[in-house]
Amino acid sequence: MKDPVPLTTDRPGQVVSATPPAPGRSRRRLSDRGLAVVFVSPALLLLLGMSVFPLLWALYLSFTDYSATRGGPARFVGFGNYTAILTSAQVHQRALTTLIYVVGAVTLQTVLGFAIAYLISRRTHGRGVLTTLFLVPMMLSPVVVGLFWRFMLDAQFGVVNSMLGSLGLGQVEWLTRQRTALVSLIVVDTWQWTPFIMLIALAGLTAVPKYLYEAASIDRASEWFRFRTITLPLVWPLLLIAVLFRAIEAFRLFDLVYILTSGGPGVSTETLSFHVYKVAFLGFNTGTASAYGILMVLVVIVLTQLYLRYLNKLKEG
Repeated sequence: MKDPVPLTTDRPGQVVSATPPAPGRSRRRLSDRGLAVVFVSPALLLLLGMSVFPLLWALYLSFTDYSATRGGPARFVGFGNYTAILTSAQVHQRALTTLIYVVGAVTLQTVLGFAIAYLISRRTHGRGVLTTLFLVPMMLSPVVVGLFWRFMLDAQFGVVNSMLGSLGLGQVEWLTRQRTALVSLIVVDTWQWTPFIMLIALAGLTAVPKYLYEAASIDRASEWFRFRTITLPLVWPLLLIAVLFRAIEAFRLFDLVYILTSGGPGVSTETLSFHVYKVAFLGFNTGTASAYGILMVLVVIVLTQLYLRYLNKLKEG
């Protein structure tokens, strides 16, 4: 066998061997698309296994009378669970409680959050420190916030009643009276999540072009005119997105109710999410609880789509 003949190149001093690659050494390389599929597939499978599959399984169980504590196969009941839920007076009462809570909490958070953001945006010194201090409640766990406020609002040993007593005012049973329990929940949720609205509003206020205010100052426009015609229209779309996120979170409130009131006194603070918890894990009616969950998802999807259409019309206008 003859030795391979070296081939010369145009450049002096360089020699290219004509020896073909040895068999078995050639490796097939993945394309960019194949490599992307290899890296994305584990995360995609995990997402499907932890999100899509439980949703489909809950959809199946919602058409059965399945119970986690009862043996035997589940019996198909069709739309029986959905009919019982939609015609139940108890569900209507929980839905009304949830609606009052969502409207009260989100409205209060929006007003306070935007007001705080507007005041902070007008400062030139200490803006970062103030923003950090206001963000502290949002960084805490809801369970920690619930325990903290349960001690604060305790009728006998709470700090709030101690302050009221020092001012000569009577004590208030914040968490054990129907008139004040839901208000207390709204106040606690507002204390924790007002910084979220404040942060988004502050980002919008910072992004408003300065030359608009300079032009308004040259025209000797009043502060109210600048706020009404410049600040609010430019920040309003971003503020509506923050309201959407907070409304969805408030609609599925569970942790604060569980820690502070457990749905009481009576059922005055029992939201839909807490009611689903009782049906699923105290009554063990898994099929009915699955139907509750599917209906709540549908309500959120429908309301979100309507809200987004309103935002698109506002953007086009």
